[in-house]
Amino acid sequence: MSPGPYLHHHHPHPHHQKLQLQLLPKLEEGSEAYAAVNGLLLQSNDAEDEAEEEEEEEEEGKDAHHVNNGLMFLKRKKESCGYSYSHDYHNFLCKSSALLAPPSSFPTWMPPEIEWRERKKPRACGGSNGEPAMLQFRREVEKLQRMVRASEEACPVALSRFEGEEDGGGSVRLVQLLIACAEAAACRDRAQASALLRELQSAAVVHGSAFQRVASCFVQGLSDRLALVQPLGAVGIVGAAAASSAAAGDGYGDGGLRARREEALGLAYEVCPYMQFGHFAANAAMLEAFEGESVVHVVDLGMTMGLPGGHQWRGLLDGLARRQPPNLPRRVRITGVGLGGAAVERMREIGEGIVEHGRGLGLLVEFAAVESGGAGLEGLRAEQLRVEPGEALVVNTVLQLHCVVKESRGALNAVLQTIHRLSPRLLVLVEQDSSHNGPFFLGRFMEALHYYSAIFDSLDAALPKYATKRAKVEQFHYAEEIKNIVSCEGPARVERHERLDQWRRRMSRAGFQPVPLKMMAQARLWLADAKKKFCDGYTVAEEKGCLVLGWQSKPIIAVSCWKC
Repeated sequence: MSPGPYLHHHHPHPHHQKLQLQLLPKLEEGSEAYAAVNGLLLQSNDAEDEAEEEEEEEEEGKDAHHVNNGLMFLKRKKESCGYSYSHDYHNFLCKSSALLAPPSSFPTWMPPEIEWRERKKPRACGGSNGEPAMLQFRREVEKLQRMVRASEEACPVALSRFEGEEDGGGSVRLVQLLIACAEAAACRDRAQASALLRELQSAAVVHGSAFQRVASCFVQGLSDRLALVQPLGAVGIVGAAAASSAAAGDGYGDGGLRARREEALGLAYEVCPYMQFGHFAANAAMLEAFEGESVVHVVDLGMTMGLPGGHQWRGLLDGLARRQPPNLPRRVRITGVGLGGAAVERMREIGEGIVEHGRGLGLLVEFAAVESGGAGLEGLRAEQLRVEPGEALVVNTVLQLHCVVKESRGALNAVLQTIHRLSPRLLVLVEQDSSHNGPFFLGRFMEALHYYSAIFDSLDAALPKYATKRAKVEQFHYAEEIKNIVSCEGPARVERHERLDQWRRRMSRAGFQPVPLKMMAQARLWLADAKKKFCDGYTVAEEKGCLVLGWQSKPIIAVSCWKC
């Protein structure tokens, strides 16, 4: 009997799935009873999805401040840091206040040209035309509050951090120009944005200070976005050209760009510790999960972070080989999941080196490369991974799962449910700890500016000003991420990094439970070695059972573990 449309087109909640498996097979497909039960399950699942989305929005917006508090915060920072906040940013907050506050609470400094517009209740809601649509209004207010809060958090930090740089305070002006240009782009004001871009392009140079270099990446992204901006009244902000632009620059459409990005990825692993930390923590968790097992199997989703030398898996094999019988595994399986034919061929080359490395350590290592299909990771099927009974299975994903996060949760849910069906002993998740997937462009822009400024600052501290390696990492690795966040929308925007708390909610909804990482002592030892190799300034912290590596206490990379 066919499982019915519910199973084919929806990803049911666990208790709904249990009801489905119990009830639907007992009913005749096509009967009234079958249709009634299936319809109830569909409605219940949709209702729970809506409730989860409302709960998520409420969680994200519960700590939002009123704009007046943001202005007071800026004034306090002025006294402590000695900067004067930008006139453009002040005006932005004032304009936002017109949407956040009722007319009776307008500040005395509110510009007279700001007009209050009361929203009317939609016809579908009933009531008179003059009755405010409170529910719709409240949702809009909460979204705007989140956007403003992101701006008021990021702007003061950026201003205070870079004012004392060697460019004599020019970075402060850059921050002001970037904010104003991003605001103009968000409002689809092409004339204003173009004028600001011309000034930015002369001030943001790729061989200047740390902030000038990161600003140049954001200028490139703003320029690309502005080229695709539709006029006011058009549907959407970035048209179909964004998708083709992103496809051409994804590292596979352009052979030259692909080679440069692969080189930059390897250099990023070499010159800064962020990916190395992810591999270290992931391997430590896997070694603990494999304790006493004779057959172990690692499934690596989107194995682009394996890097040319297969660094992570060589390190894991070294750790396994140090064990003495009976803790020494007699067989090690590694399955890499690629996102296309070129990626799979690349993985096979990496796999040959990994197998040879294991042979030199006296380990029997088997490597398999699997193509997930044109749809990306969401096209992966559990049977492709050929999990064997009795083996200890761990799923590893390093800086990849955020690419599956889309406007709807369907793609990510599909991947997580495939993993859940495998019943792995452990799922290791390594992701950027930052909010680059918010609903508003300006909020994402400010968060990304804060995040990548910290990364460029760390590169500046570790490498000479004119180091070729640093320039390649910045321009062909991090700049590509920045441009995707800033210039792309819809399916073309794949750099959808999220904070650790958001991943906790997503994993919990998918049926996973957290596994605390109890390796803080090991992490501190690793950090001490990293500071000798790179520079001071890196920090490691434990947050609710997860490990977070940061620069000057700004979170950069988070590692978490999960079980079914």
